[in-house]
Amino acid sequence: MPTYCLDYQPAVAQGAGIGRYTREIARGVAGSLRPDEALRVFYCDFRHRAPRDPVPGAMARSFRLLPGALMQKAWTRLRFPPMDWFSGRADVFHFTNFVSRPVRSGKTVVTIHDMSFERHPDFAEARNRAFLHAYAGRSAAAADAVIADSEFSRREIEELVPAARGKTVAIPLGISGDFFPASPEECAAVRARLGLERPFILDLGTVEPRKNLPFLVDFWERLADAEGGVDLVVAGAPGWRCEPIMARFEEAARRRPGRFHYVRFVPDGMLRALYTAASLFAIPSWYEGFGFPPLEAMACGCPVLSSTGGSLPEVLGDAAVTLSGFDADEWADAALRVMREGSAERARRVAAGRARAATYTWARCAAETLGVYRSLLRGNAVV
Repeated sequence: MPTYCLDYQPAVAQGAGIGRYTREIARGVAGSLRPDEALRVFYCDFRHRAPRDPVPGAMARSFRLLPGALMQKAWTRLRFPPMDWFSGRADVFHFTNFVSRPVRSGKTVVTIHDMSFERHPDFAEARNRAFLHAYAGRSAAAADAVIADSEFSRREIEELVPAARGKTVAIPLGISGDFFPASPEECAAVRARLGLERPFILDLGTVEPRKNLPFLVDFWERLADAEGGVDLVVAGAPGWRCEPIMARFEEAARRRPGRFHYVRFVPDGMLRALYTAASLFAIPSWYEGFGFPPLEAMACGCPVLSSTGGSLPEVLGDAAVTLSGFDADEWADAALRVMREGSAERARRVAAGRARAATYTWARCAAETLGVYRSLLRGNAVV
């Protein structure tokens, strides 16, 4: 019986991002196995906080004798002890967070989500950048297969890690089926809760330099007073090197009281309504390896204005308005054009966005990932 082992640690340690990816892959693979296949998920749980059986249909095995951080250091720096001493032997091991761990058995798959730490080192925290620079490329070179989140990332991996050429495959991520247009009542409720009386532009994501949020404020200020006013909502937790960005937010709020809205955390039950109520979702990021929020916005019926940073043109396709430069007047003009569209044109844009978002499902992502496992066992190339 072929057994696949998924490193489930990111799902235990992280609520979103790579944690979400790991959870969705585990659930999808477990639900797609043939009767003669098995999935095991392995994680460290020194504090006994994780559920014992986190993935229906999968075997779970946890290591609780030592802290996970200590084991991670041993695995990356010493390459010892072999992880499968604790997880059990398997035919394929899948590591979902850039870096693999030493094993004695089976094939290995590693997911490298993007190469931003190499392309844009100034946008990464120094310690994390140094860690990924030291170990991600090494893991990709040693793996039997590498998974990237997009064709853009696949090309970057193969360019920057020549040993990964010919064994890296792009498998797009998915978005939750919970994202679809909210009702007028739900939109009215979120507007009332946040004090949104005017049309508003929305951006969502961690507050960090890579997101180019000061530029977002710059171009919004050029159109904020147009025809009755346009508000700006930025939602997301503060991240690395966020202090200058937060200072720019405070300046914008002082200059236009009640018009700039920073929301540190949006509950899941409110997010769909916030996307739907927005007149435009704007993402001026310098670089994205994939980009969940603009797809979620599209799924909720919100038009998207995007930069061409990283994989965004590939992921969003023709369903978004994309701008290649960062001229604030050009972005302001484009935003106004979209927000002033007639009902028929807006309906076409919304329909195109929803159709585009519908192509990104976790079921497809998991099925293609399982296909990589099976190809390795058959001795076939994955690309």
